[in-house]
Amino acid sequence: MALRETDPAEVGGYRIEDRLGSGGMGVVYLARSASGRRLAVKVVHAQYADDDEFRTRFRREVAAARQVSGAFTAPVVDADADAPRPWMATLYIPGEDLGTRIRRHGPLPLPQLRELAAGLAEALRDIHRAGMVHRDLKPANVMLAEDGPRVIDFGISRAAEFAPSDVLTQTGRVMGTPPYMSPEQFSSPQDVGPAADVFSLGSILAYAATGHGPFDSPSPYETAIRVVEGTPELDDVPSELLTFVRLCLEKQPKSRPSPDELLHLLRDGALPDPRPADETPTVVPPGRPRRRRGRLWLASAAGAVVLAALATTTVALTGDDSDPGDLPLGWQAWHRKSKDPSPDKEPIGADAPFARCAATGPSLVCAGDDVMATRFALSDGRNTWARSIDETADDISGGDAGSIIAARSGRVYVYGADDRIVGEEQFNPTRYTVQALDAETGKVIWKTVTGDSDEATEPNNDQGFSTAVPEGVITVYGAKGRQYALLDATDGKVRWKRPMPSPTTQICLLRSVARNAYLVCQQWGEENITHTSLAQLDPATGRPRWTVRVEGEQDVVGQADGRLVVLDTTGARRTLTLINSTSRVRTTVRLSRTLPEGTTPTLLGGTLYATSSSGSVRAIAPDTGRQLWESNSTVESPGPPTASASHLYLASPSGRLAALNLRTGAVEATLQGRDDGGTADSTGIGAPLTLVGDALYVPYGIRSVYTVDVRTLRGD
Repeated sequence: MALRETDPAEVGGYRIEDRLGSGGMGVVYLARSASGRRLAVKVVHAQYADDDEFRTRFRREVAAARQVSGAFTAPVVDADADAPRPWMATLYIPGEDLGTRIRRHGPLPLPQLRELAAGLAEALRDIHRAGMVHRDLKPANVMLAEDGPRVIDFGISRAAEFAPSDVLTQTGRVMGTPPYMSPEQFSSPQDVGPAADVFSLGSILAYAATGHGPFDSPSPYETAIRVVEGTPELDDVPSELLTFVRLCLEKQPKSRPSPDELLHLLRDGALPDPRPADETPTVVPPGRPRRRRGRLWLASAAGAVVLAALATTTVALTGDDSDPGDLPLGWQAWHRKSKDPSPDKEPIGADAPFARCAATGPSLVCAGDDVMATRFALSDGRNTWARSIDETADDISGGDAGSIIAARSGRVYVYGADDRIVGEEQFNPTRYTVQALDAETGKVIWKTVTGDSDEATEPNNDQGFSTAVPEGVITVYGAKGRQYALLDATDGKVRWKRPMPSPTTQICLLRSVARNAYLVCQQWGEENITHTSLAQLDPATGRPRWTVRVEGEQDVVGQADGRLVVLDTTGARRTLTLINSTSRVRTTVRLSRTLPEGTTPTLLGGTLYATSSSGSVRAIAPDTGRQLWESNSTVESPGPPTASASHLYLASPSGRLAALNLRTGAVEATLQGRDDGGTADSTGIGAPLTLVGDALYVPYGIRSVYTVDVRTLRGD
């Protein structure tokens, strides 16, 4: 891959020669040392450099890779986990990864399959002897070198002896890539041991032999349930390796062979004898799943475990080898307008843009202008389904309601508002619901009423009345909106509810930053808001873990370097407040240049961007208050920007797009607005943009979206 203008000339003193690829967490470059040795240098994406937990994981990846460096892995040459953008240099291994090899050339022949099985078993033997568990063994992490396969990427590995006490695992995250994970990685991630890598080895070998995984399904949820409960699909695996693969894919960890035993099986055609009786694996004939030892799991119970695990997963759950430098599979430039989902006989005409869109899996889901949710295919824009925010045909006049609360792991979390006329006095109560939908089909997974009266509060996240956390959705709750509650991500059940503090004298907003939920309450005085309290909520109980008070009317913008960034919500802004999310220490930072009233703040990658309706954009370092640059984007009424590793993107309500150099603010590319989506009646700002790899999705006009490959953008 060719180097880009934004790529560094050197990293850690190593000269960069080429770009090898990029993944969800970083970019890998080909570099040379002073002696001429070729190295693969992995550099973390800028947006993760300020994440303390991510840095901890990266340090552990470096330590793990150093510990297991040997004949079957890529030896670590150098690393700096404390650099502004952490990096690690390993010996460069010429060749392609297994996933690329299979996609390009199809399944491996039997002799190469045997070599792969032996090489990976030897690699796991060395990794486990070093006291490590890889936990993310998959085709993309297997390099096919001339002298045999090499295992790479120890980003989520851990020491086996510390498995039960691993704090990063006990956070509730599921670690791995679903088609190649073991059952225990879904059901009890804190108990994952070396046997999990053996299960992954079986899935990899089946993939290499057939071109598909043994548990492949259209959605990650179905894949996960098949991993935990289903029978692997092994019809096309060569008979010579069928026993090997079946033994690896035993559901119970103790029933799987060790790497040494697998090597014995390859060499002698049988497992070594004797083997401890309680560890003797049982080969299951095709189509005859055996009864589990002990308590028999019901499929529904297992599904609940899997869905609960996946629903709490965000960054930690790696995707299907997606590459930020690539486009979605089958992508082509497209522009589409959503179908009208209104159930009314004479529906009110659409007249506004979407409020928000989000991507998950192969889907882009948008909401707004009384559309609860509508789905476009990322690749070609097919509008496969749409749901109205009010699904009852009542002919009550519409509005601009609707937003995406969250989208992750194939699900989208939205809200509904069912208006209806009651009695002769034309009493109009509204039943508000929060719903989880399958992003690909639009099917309702769960639906929970949050309020049902004429005084209930709309659970709109853009207004601060709902927010998403790994555990589910926290929303305003009750007939008068005087409570807040956690709806479980798996089934929508209310896990707890708490009273809003002083609802007659305060307005409280729900926010989420860096996986934590906050209750931001603004206290009214006689004439204006006197102070704001910010409380971090305990997701287990909803009670505040801590509360900090700041003067004036303020709100949380985001988090940078472990500190909340808090700004005034009205008037000109001359200072910002930083609150350490752990120690609660407050720091007031004076801005080098006052932000005018009416600017919209957005925090991206540790930099604060302030946009105005005129198209002006300012970049500010929140730790010092220094203005880094100011630019005229040429975009009128821009919405919240989004950023890649090199550019900041902004768009207007009509879809006019600008790409600004992230370092200098220079406008390097623009795209004219569109008139094929209609002209919205509202005079608001543009909607947030969605970036998937190099495909940028831009809401515009009336319920319309277009997409562009950002690499093709050029200046006017």
